[in-house]
Amino acid sequence: QVQLVESGGGSVQPGGSLRLSCAASGSIFSLSVMGWYRQAPGKQRELVAAITSGGSTNYADSVKGRFTISRDSAQTLVYLQMSSLEPDDTAVYYCNGESYSRRVYWGQGTQVTVSS
Repeated sequence: QVQLVESGGGSVQPGGSLRLSCAASGSIFSLSVMGWYRQAPGKQRELVAAITSGGSTNYADSVKGRFTISRDSAQTLVYLQMSSLEPDDTAVYYCNGESYSRRVYWGQGTQVTVSS
């Protein structure tokens, strides 16, 4: 079992920055990839960024060049550094983990609001 807890959401003006953190506990070494998804009101949940246990990263086109995903060496923390935030980035952001056996874990979500 893996538990994921997000933190760092909040409200920011357009052009601002936020850093989200996801703390993983439990069988963390079973995770092959961790990532961040988001869901805006009335929209489907979408992948924002992902990072593998080997450090390879993947980003949605809409956030490339603005967001950076990273992971600490112990692989217990995953970060999403968000810069140049836009109103369209407003959503609930979820931490996600997928194990080598394809089991999927989700955090409870953290709200990010970008508004002037």
